[in-house]
Amino acid sequence: MAQYTVNETSRIDTFLAKETGLSRSNLKTVIESDGVLVNGVLRKKSGFEVKEGDIVDLVLPEPKALDVEPNSDIKLDIVFEDEHFAVINKPQGMVVHPASSYTKNDTLVNALLADLDRLSSINGVIRPGIVHRLDKDTSGLIVVAKTDEAHKSLASQIEKKTARRIYYGLCDGNFKEDTGTIDAPIARNKRDRKKMGIDPDGRRAVTHYQVLERFGKYTLVRFELETGRTHQIRVHASHIHHPIVGDEVYGGSTALYKKGQLLHARQLILSHPITNEVVEFEAELPAYYQDILAKLRKTAK
Repeated sequence: MAQYTVNETSRIDTFLAKETGLSRSNLKTVIESDGVLVNGVLRKKSGFEVKEGDIVDLVLPEPKALDVEPNSDIKLDIVFEDEHFAVINKPQGMVVHPASSYTKNDTLVNALLADLDRLSSINGVIRPGIVHRLDKDTSGLIVVAKTDEAHKSLASQIEKKTARRIYYGLCDGNFKEDTGTIDAPIARNKRDRKKMGIDPDGRRAVTHYQVLERFGKYTLVRFELETGRTHQIRVHASHIHHPIVGDEVYGGSTALYKKGQLLHARQLILSHPITNEVVEFEAELPAYYQDILAKLRKTAK
């Protein structure tokens, strides 16, 4: 059992999310399963309001037996690893973790279980170590926690926007401005639950962009996330009428590439979860991506 003292009025799930690094959806399950007491009184609603000075006791359930199998046949590109966390260069086409709609044993988590000596337990047996996600067809850097302590720190950095995540995307069309910010709320599409969309009632989403190269019909753009909503860059790029090339879900063209969006998590800057030293990681664009850019440069001459 862990105990926390509240320092300002808040929802109980929001307070515990900040303190523990657990997601609010995970905490909802814990709260409804009699896992939270406030000043000694059991509370079963995520929206219960705690106030300054309240004492919150959190009892997490015992970990279940692991039901996701390691897969040593998957070779990972490990950019960095120490005893606290690792940074992986995920290839396009790899799913990050199993889900009800995807139960194959070829996910990043299956590979991590085989390659790393341990993973944090905060996200349970299906998503051990996963601090944030990348879409299946987005390549590039993803950070993985090996201990619960590191997980809490890394998750907090992403939530508080102190960690920086920078992507390169090849977009349709020629951007009018060299730099800009897209500030448009995102929610799940009401007609297609597999998609996201701009919705005034959605969660705030902010993406900053900078043009890197222009190719007439296409533009190579550097995107930096301020928030981290599902499909954020893809939805925002489509919203400003410059969808990511290859992203058929959000209107991207496929003349150059038909195997998914040309979006790559290029750079990751964060504080080491234990030493607080600022560390920076980079992953070059995949070979197929570089080949497409080389062809565009020749055509543009």
